[in-house]
Amino acid sequence: MRDRKRRLIHFLLTVSGAVICSFFSIPCAVTVLIVSVVFFVFYELLFWQRRNKVMDLCDDIDHILRNDDTISFDDYKEGELSVLSAEIHKMTIRLREQNSELQSEKLFAKEALEDISHQLRTPLTSVMMILGLMRSSDLTDTERVEYLRDLYELLARMKWLIETMLSISRIDADAVKFAKDSVSCRELIEKSVEMVSVMAELKGVEVITDIDGEPELIGDLHYTSEAIVNLLKNAIEHTPAGGNVTIAAKDSNISSNIMIADTGEGIPENELPHIFERFYRSSEYTKNGYGIGLAFAKKIISAQEGSLKASNHKPHGALFDIHFYKTTI
Repeated sequence: MRDRKRRLIHFLLTVSGAVICSFFSIPCAVTVLIVSVVFFVFYELLFWQRRNKVMDLCDDIDHILRNDDTISFDDYKEGELSVLSAEIHKMTIRLREQNSELQSEKLFAKEALEDISHQLRTPLTSVMMILGLMRSSDLTDTERVEYLRDLYELLARMKWLIETMLSISRIDADAVKFAKDSVSCRELIEKSVEMVSVMAELKGVEVITDIDGEPELIGDLHYTSEAIVNLLKNAIEHTPAGGNVTIAAKDSNISSNIMIADTGEGIPENELPHIFERFYRSSEYTKNGYGIGLAFAKKIISAQEGSLKASNHKPHGALFDIHFYKTTI
């Protein structure tokens, strides 16, 4: 409709101009007609090219909406569509980035659900077996108490696993706001050691603290303590009865350092690059654990711009070295 109106106006103007010019000179009227026709043809060609460009751009946008990542906007760098195509190109890049992020999050959620279901399957099976055994009328009171204790331990481990997985997911989603307080390393270590004191006593492992001066770090006392507790639990689990776990702290010009060392067998060298991977289980070092406590500790420390490294020390045992930097590295 708009094109018809435009052409009608052009035709009326051409006829009017030719009629007016015919009163003065017939050649002048013919010239007006020729110029008008040439202008009309030229304008229609330009309009046709522009319309084709617009249609091509619409087709490209349609292909993008159909997840075609091969579309390029190089053909629209010149002309009146260049600004529009540039903005659409920016929008396309952003949409592709968002799509990639969504795909990564979808894959992460899928893997997380698979990890949780895999890790819960074994303790759930054990719970069902124990409940089946407890239905027997021949059980003694002593056996029933032992089964109840086993059930409590299994349920406590499952609760810890779920809570830890939720905490890791919240950190991954940037839903955790870490405080940036001045934290005394002495207070941090005393609080953490207190949380594992019963475990260490039952295992027959001595926890030794060695604090040089009054070192401080900038971070979140609660979450950092959770990371330290997980590292201490790991050290205690891998230290035989009669051994010891040492947690030391000192200050330097660039960082506040906390070191946790045990007198166990240490970490196999080929396992060191993978020890902080979520649910990673080696043939020896993490065969008794869920492989998530170390990943949780790494997440917390890294989220506070700190670093956590694992190594072995002489004569034997594992060493976890934590650095909270005073300046950005």
